[in-house]
Amino acid sequence: MRENIVSVTYTAKDITVLEGLEAVRKRPGMYIGSTGPRGLHHLVYEVVDNSIDEALAGYCKNIVVMIKEGNIIEVSDDGRGIPVGVIPKYKKTAVEIVLTVLHAGGKFGGEGYKVSGGLHGVGVSVVNALSESLTVEVSRDDKVYRQSFAYGKPTTALEEVGKSKKTGTKITFLPDKTVFEELDFSFDTIRQRMREMAFLNKDLKIDLIDERVEPHEMVEYKYSGGITDFIKHLNSTKEPLHKKVIYFESSDGGSQVEVAMQYNTGYIESVFTFANNINTHEGGTHLSGFRSALTRTINDYARKKGLLKEKEENLSGEDIREGLTAIISVKLREPQFEGQTKTKLGNTEIRGLVESTVGSKLDEFLEENPATAKLIISKTIQAAHARAAARKARELTRRKSLLESTSLPGKLADCSLTDPSLSEIYLVEGDSAGGSAKQARDRSFQAILPLKGKILNVEKARLNKILSSEEILAIITALGTGIGEDFDVGNARYHRVIIMTDADVDGAHIRTLILTFFYRYMLPMIESGYVYIAQSPLYKIMHDGLTKYFYKDRELEEYLNKLNKNPNVQRYKGLGEMNPEQLWDTTMNPEKRTLLKVNMEDAIVADEIFSILMGDKVEPRRDYIIKHAKDVRFLDI
Repeated sequence: MRENIVSVTYTAKDITVLEGLEAVRKRPGMYIGSTGPRGLHHLVYEVVDNSIDEALAGYCKNIVVMIKEGNIIEVSDDGRGIPVGVIPKYKKTAVEIVLTVLHAGGKFGGEGYKVSGGLHGVGVSVVNALSESLTVEVSRDDKVYRQSFAYGKPTTALEEVGKSKKTGTKITFLPDKTVFEELDFSFDTIRQRMREMAFLNKDLKIDLIDERVEPHEMVEYKYSGGITDFIKHLNSTKEPLHKKVIYFESSDGGSQVEVAMQYNTGYIESVFTFANNINTHEGGTHLSGFRSALTRTINDYARKKGLLKEKEENLSGEDIREGLTAIISVKLREPQFEGQTKTKLGNTEIRGLVESTVGSKLDEFLEENPATAKLIISKTIQAAHARAAARKARELTRRKSLLESTSLPGKLADCSLTDPSLSEIYLVEGDSAGGSAKQARDRSFQAILPLKGKILNVEKARLNKILSSEEILAIITALGTGIGEDFDVGNARYHRVIIMTDADVDGAHIRTLILTFFYRYMLPMIESGYVYIAQSPLYKIMHDGLTKYFYKDRELEEYLNKLNKNPNVQRYKGLGEMNPEQLWDTTMNPEKRTLLKVNMEDAIVADEIFSILMGDKVEPRRDYIIKHAKDVRFLDI
């Protein structure tokens, strides 16, 4: 009511002006996404992006990224070096301006860079603002210059410190531990990004070195085949349908397009798009142009060669992209990205270039390689037949109105609320745990769907087979989104889908199977932030009349070290070991529980991991297990 509102003055003195890089320090999430691991690693990428831009301009051939003791990052390149001259307007050197002023650099007009990526040009200054210390060293004009900064502000002037015949830039920085949740760089995370950059920039050499371990961990990436090698890497865990990777490129008016593609015997579409080396997760005009040309060209060829009969309807885009792995990489002078996160390309002119390039060059490839063309057409026709078979099964999964509640799975214990934003559903492993969860839940907003055993591995099945799986049908019907062509995330009946499995090997396997299904067939649910993993306790201890639960080994160890006694410690292996009250208190009560949100940090890495773990090839899975065996902290035998 209005009488509860306190009157507060709002005058000119209440306006705060944040100067220099203060805005970045005040709201770091606006510039790097988060202050968690994702934002921390983004700092590295921003510095590397400047070196990549030098490579795009044709001046940089080598980049070295080092993770030094204390999580200090050093990035060096052999590009031209940041200009060191004084900018008269500001009476400061170009180096200092680039490192202390947002939207300052060689990417905003002029001929410094014809093509560039980076975070809207704010990159390296944001890194400086969020670093406890940063030092830049520039080699150019036969001299070496150095300047140091702290928290975004210069602590020294730019000084000449030596002579050198080489050129390049070296930036060393220590992120501000008061900004980031945890200062710990992941070698694997940075390695994935560096490998991706090397694939996208043919013949660019990137070295990554981790000096925090002995012996130092080192990897070197250089690909003379560029995105052709990228495709070979992505399909290394699959069975290629044809040996040769299809590749073509074209340029027009300052814009360039590269496309590499190869079909495999699987059923999953893996198409990734890039604009100026930026992974455009949401696609955009370059993806639209590719899909349109691919569908038209394959259908035209199939008709022309009599592989598709006159009475048969055209192959759909979905049929044609089954088992396709493709990379579309475009480079253009003025990229227009939709949204601050740069996940969707909006340049209309690039669609025409991609469409014409793919249309003419793919048709040429098919004509020159009739055996490969026949394999591709045969696979797409099989996909079309499977789609027709799946159409009838899919009709059963279409969302019914709320009045037709009998369409919901019989074992679903639904909640009474009908507002999806307030409702959640637990996908529970086993009828026993499902029974406990039904007793434990808050019936107003929590629904329970017990799942019997391990669901079908969708990585190895077409949609028609998937829709014959009773457990998957139950999930689809309960969620109300439909699947395939009918999928609509807007129809989701719950905005929290919580996977709750046992804390053992079988439980982990079931969780992976469910996540594989969501990633391959309900990806918008993950992208919308609707999918979670429940964290059930690993241990219960009792002493002095107290009962405490622990979710991590480290938490238990720290607690036990503080006690002067040996309490009774129970290790939970299954949800069924807890009664309904315990399940509610530890895992389902919104005020006490811990949920892990499943998100899409890197679609390419996710695609690779799911293919390794759930695909047909045994060797990649064995190699992955051997490599990561040392990271396993608990294993049931």
